[in-house]
Amino acid sequence: MLFLKLFRESFLFAYDALRQNKLRTLLSLLGVTIGIFTIIAVFSAVDTLRNNLQSSVNKLGNNSIYIQKWPWMFGGDYPWWKFIQRPVPNMHDYEELKKRSQTAAAVSFEIYIDSRKVKYKSNTIDGAVLYAVSHEHADVYNYEYQDGRYFTDMESRSGAPVTVIGYEIASHLFPAGDAMGKKIKIMGRYVTVIGVFKKEGDDMLGISADKEVLLPLNFARNLIDIKSEKYQPQIVVKGREGIAEGEVESELRGVMRSIRRIGPGKDDNFALNKTTLLSNQLDSLFGVINLAGLFIGGFSILVGGFGIANIMFVSVKERTNIIGIQKSLGAKNYFILLQFLIEAMALCLIGGVIGLFLVYLVSLVVKGVGDIEIVIGTKNILIGVFGSLAIGIISGIIPALSAARLNPVDAIRSN
Repeated sequence: MLFLKLFRESFLFAYDALRQNKLRTLLSLLGVTIGIFTIIAVFSAVDTLRNNLQSSVNKLGNNSIYIQKWPWMFGGDYPWWKFIQRPVPNMHDYEELKKRSQTAAAVSFEIYIDSRKVKYKSNTIDGAVLYAVSHEHADVYNYEYQDGRYFTDMESRSGAPVTVIGYEIASHLFPAGDAMGKKIKIMGRYVTVIGVFKKEGDDMLGISADKEVLLPLNFARNLIDIKSEKYQPQIVVKGREGIAEGEVESELRGVMRSIRRIGPGKDDNFALNKTTLLSNQLDSLFGVINLAGLFIGGFSILVGGFGIANIMFVSVKERTNIIGIQKSLGAKNYFILLQFLIEAMALCLIGGVIGLFLVYLVSLVVKGVGDIEIVIGTKNILIGVFGSLAIGIISGIIPALSAARLNPVDAIRSN
């Protein structure tokens, strides 16, 4: 009860200081407000960017490993000519992996054909992203369907002229929403639409099924050379549930080296790419951005802290005789110390709350203008609140100690 009474009185003192010395207090709080705003704004922006990018990365598949010719990331000093001499993944690799792998839940072979024009009667859409995939493709990626289904095993094996299309393709070619069973023209051939993916929308990495067109691999091999490197063939392996990604990767490396008869001591002639590589790079990048925001905001907070300390020294001087009277009536040193310390914390908390409120306003503006949901998590709010309180303690402790140590007689005579 004593602490609550003390906190109430100190908060009222802080409010009184803010009311009586508006300009002085406002300028002092400005540093804390700008500092908290900068730090929380940067943290929130980074969290938003990380969540959006991570969501894009997750579309590539959790616990999925991509067997490709080129690694996704490598150092600048690595001889690129080693990569260019590598063979691309092929159907033999794919078939052997399916037979030999014990840790794989699904193994898919897929090629990127091109961005092509797709037609239905007089309706045409450009930029459709064509993929030819093996039957296991649906087991590697978690697609959601608005209508229809994926290829049956028989359709995949026989190379049936069927296709699954993205939401944007369907909405352009079939505005009435009646895509199922219709024949569309792709690469000079007619194929029947048997499925439409649910709308995903654009993401920050441009990964979306909205403009995809999937064709059975055995259908595409009658139209193009699926072994050609220009179609960027790749094998995607999804690990079994409960098996660590590292274990899957280790087994795949051994199996691929065996399939390609790579001798001991020789380098791999394939790359095993995984989404954790991208996630780790994102974490490193965002860590640097967070440090930069903390550094910039720290300077503003430092200036604000000095301003709050200055206010508290002035407040101690203006109330010296009141302090003397309080002490002569029996007030303990800790009571005086806490009184001024809580006042400093209250002032900083006001500045921090204003900073958080400004971040919230900015998030509303960004959402309204750019349709981007800014993440202001509980962690960032707690950082703002406790950061403000910490600034108050640091900037107010010396003025509070000087007030607590005043001699009551000298304090009363100060006026």
